Order: sequence, then C-alpha cells, then structure tokens
Amino acid sequence: MTVPSELIDDFGRRVRYVRISVTDRCDFRCVYCMSEEMTFLPRAQVLTLEELGMVARAFVEMGVEKVRLTGGEPLVRRDIGRLVEDIGCLPGLRDFAMTTNGAGLVKHAHRLREAGLKRLNISLDTLDAERFRQLTRTGDLARVLDGIRAAKAAGFERIKLNAVVLKGRNDDEVVDLVDFARSEGLDISFIEEMPLGDVSDHSRAETFCSSDEVQDLIEQRYPLIPTTESTLGPSRYFRMGDSDSRVGFISPHSHNFCSTCNRVRVTVEGRLLLCLGNEHSVDLRAVLRRHPGDIDALKTAIVEALPLKPERHYFTTDGEVQVVRFMNMTGG
Repeated sequence: MTVPSELIDDFGRRVRYVRISVTDRCDFRCVYCMSEEMTFLPRAQVLTLEELGMVARAFVEMGVEKVRLTGGEPLVRRDIGRLVEDIGCLPGLRDFAMTTNGAGLVKHAHRLREAGLKRLNISLDTLDAERFRQLTRTGDLARVLDGIRAAKAAGFERIKLNAVVLKGRNDDEVVDLVDFARSEGLDISFIEEMPLGDVSDHSRAETFCSSDEVQDLIEQRYPLIPTTESTLGPSRYFRMGDSDSRVGFISPHSHNFCSTCNRVRVTVEGRLLLCLGNEHSVDLRAVLRRHPGDIDALKTAIVEALPLKPERHYFTTDGEVQVVRFMNMTGG
C-alpha cells in the first residue's frame, strides 16, 4: 500500500490535528471527567514513550500539522520531558501543545518549553478555592495559579485557560474568569460539558449551560467581536476591543462543529478514535507491538482506519450517557 502524504476522510475533511493521551491517570478527580474512585490501566496496556513518539511521527509524516499531548494529566507521566523533546523536533510540525490541570507546571514549565512545546491549555473552572476543591475533589487552586504564572515566565507562545461551565456550580464566575484571563494576558475558552462517562456527582441535564448563555453573560460586561482566528481546534474565537486576550467557545451541543472536524485522537492504550462521540476505534498498540519499529505498518493502519470517521456525533443535552468511557480515557 502506498502511504499518502495527507489524511483525507470519506467526507473530504483533511486530518491536520492529532490529540495523543500519554496517561489515563490524574492527580485531580474533576466531577465532569471521572468518578471519585477510578481503576487505572495496568502498565503493560499503556503505550511506552517510544511508542507514543512513533505515533506522533507517523501522523506528522502524513501531513498532520498539530500535535496536542493530553491525559488524564500528562505531567504525572514519568519522563514526559523526554517525549516532548522527541516530538518537538519533528520536521513539519507547526503547532505543539499540551492540555494540563496546571498543578505540575511549577516543576515542569521551563523544561517543557525548552524541549519544544509551544502552547499550553490549562484547565481552570473557578477562582474560589473551596469551590475548586469541590469540582476537582483533590485540587489546590493556589498550586494551579502558581503553575499558570510559572508557565508565563517560561515564555510559551500562547497560554489558554479552559473552563467547563456547569449551571448552578460555576456559571456565576464566567465574567470573573474572563477578568482573570485579561489581567494575566491569557486566552480563555468556555466548554459545554460532554456526555462521556456515567458521573454521579451531578445531573448533566440540570447543569448543562450552553455557549450562547455563557456568551450572553460575558457581553453584559464586554462586547465580543467575532474573528476567523483558529488554532485548528474546535474553539470559535472572539476578541474584546480593549484586550489582547481572546475568548473562545467549544460547543459540541449548541454549535456542532463536525462539518469542519480535522481531528483524531489516540488513547494511552493505543486506540485510534476517529470521533470523540463515537466508540469505533482501531487498535494501534497491536500494530506497534506486532511490527516493532515499522512505521510504514503503523501508517497503513492509520490510513485504513479513516473510513471509521463518521460525518458527525449525536450528543444530546438530556443527561443521557452516550459514550461509556470517561474523559480521562480519551484525553478530551
């Protein structure tokens, strides 16, 4: 099989962005992401750093321009800096980013930046320490705020906050979070909760808060100017006339972005997921271990998986669990 230089799905969409989970483990237990008591994968089922690096290389050699490392929490993976270094030097990689809860950035920020990581997304759903503890179950807000400032000092090209808005839990802080982003010179995206995994902490039907509602709250203070700016992800970005900070909205329910989806995901156990809202996948771990070091075999498996990428997902807002895996298994 001749391996193509670009990955095009059956609907004419070019895959330009891969999100790679480096661990299913996390030092937080966020209420919308996982249950309080989790069972994590045994080490043998997890891709090695070398395997993760080969997956990234295969995608970049087939025209993918953006790689994002995710978790769980990527900074709990031992020797994460070595993987960042291996991926950061790949020819053709235009954008290299990581999503993190921020708690490990005081320790890791400078090393990650020196290794070639360009951008960070840092999860921050509240600025209230007690509420932060309730939403994360284990997190320390002060440690995350210190991590954000360490990331700024390390000189990343861009840092963005990600906030999942839950009605009755943190929607009263939307403008406060925008104010914080503005004061720190950061971007911020507000995310609609996705129906992944069976959460016991809250009713998703009752806590769902649409991007339109969040936008209305912000525009009571700051008029938002639509832009065509893109980071190859699903955020729709807006500007404020008096700030360099951008406000984004990730709206899998209210503003479905499937028609322009250019993303695929690889879980830490090597499942290639063609859609966040779909369980169909291909086992890349089996290919990696059946053909160690054979990048062409890996590329062939990726190309042959593309027909599994559906035209769209079908998330609903009624609280029904549509995908049984938790977000920590997928990496967002």
